[in-house]
Amino acid sequence: MTEIYRGTYVTLSTLKKMTNAARDITPFLLVCLIAFTVFFSSYLRIPVMPLFAATLGAGPVQVGTINGAFMLTVALLSMPAGLLADRTGRNVPIVLGVAATAVSSLLVTLCTQPEQMVAAYIIFGVGLAAFAPAMLSLVADVIPSNLLGQAYGWYTTAIYIAMTLGPALGGYLAKVLGLRQVFLVSGGLLTAVTLLALLILPKGPPRHTTVLTLSLANSFSLLRIRSLLACLLATLASCIGFGVFLTFLPLYASQHGFDSAQVGLLFAAQAITNVVGRVPIGRLADRSERRWLVAVGLIFLASALIALGQVVLFSHLIICAVVMGVGMALTFTAIGALIAELTPAMQRGLAMGMYNSCIYLGMMFGSTVMGITLKQIGYPLGFALAGSTSVLAMVLFLWMMQEKKR
Repeated sequence: MTEIYRGTYVTLSTLKKMTNAARDITPFLLVCLIAFTVFFSSYLRIPVMPLFAATLGAGPVQVGTINGAFMLTVALLSMPAGLLADRTGRNVPIVLGVAATAVSSLLVTLCTQPEQMVAAYIIFGVGLAAFAPAMLSLVADVIPSNLLGQAYGWYTTAIYIAMTLGPALGGYLAKVLGLRQVFLVSGGLLTAVTLLALLILPKGPPRHTTVLTLSLANSFSLLRIRSLLACLLATLASCIGFGVFLTFLPLYASQHGFDSAQVGLLFAAQAITNVVGRVPIGRLADRSERRWLVAVGLIFLASALIALGQVVLFSHLIICAVVMGVGMALTFTAIGALIAELTPAMQRGLAMGMYNSCIYLGMMFGSTVMGITLKQIGYPLGFALAGSTSVLAMVLFLWMMQEKKR
């Protein structure tokens, strides 16, 4: 039998397959929608926070303390939150995490001192620590294993687009509405997203009684998987390099006479390349050895960082930023799929929590410890040292991944 469908004849079996495919992909699209709206709403405040903190009397050290408190909270709580996602299901920490980010934004509107903002941003860190690992796990829960690369490519693309559009709109709203009002808008949107998540968030796999009775020691048996440790090591090293890039590229560029608009173009080149590369790299990750994509990504990151300290022309800096974006897209898309593939569903939340912790710990290390090093040895050697960290991580990663190959 046949039916007319958009001007063509198709069989009923074909229509059934199309309907099933749409039904299968819908949960993943809802996950991407929730992730996009949460990161977009949260990142409205990114360009506004330092300015608002300054109106409360904060100096550079206090602004750094606010951001540092947020990053440290995410790094410390991501693993416990991932473990919670394995025990209770993904939806509980996701909804509670979005609610906490909403509360943090609304609390900032009541702040009159920088110290109060530190407390509000700790709550922000708690919310993101609960949200991110559970969402990363839910992606793998609703997508077949042979499509994990593409799934993480699309998911991280949605996040990076949100992280790009959010600050842009936040800066505009600050000019039109005022600094404090941006936090109110962010909190209001996140409150709406909390209700939306309660209504449309897909259910993950059912929690079996065996999962609920797992001991903490059994949960951390993941640390005996050498290939998982390899992925975490690669994540940590690449985020050290990325933290150096984000923190010190503006200072290095200004030292050579480039203005803030040109620095913005450098960051845009990295971000656009990173976003555009995620989906095609995800498809490639489903058709090839993911470990080699991670290795190539680390080489790109190392090359960009080492070259960055040796060039002074703006066109050369743009090339370094583009290479950095390619390296980030290769490394993180493949690592996300690898971790989901390597870990059983009942421990995937903890694994993603470890992954999220490595991201924030690496960026903190890159911006603090490497900052002290850069001050002592200068930018060329400092960038080269950060790049060498990625090279060393690549060698160790391939060696440790031999277990997976066997």
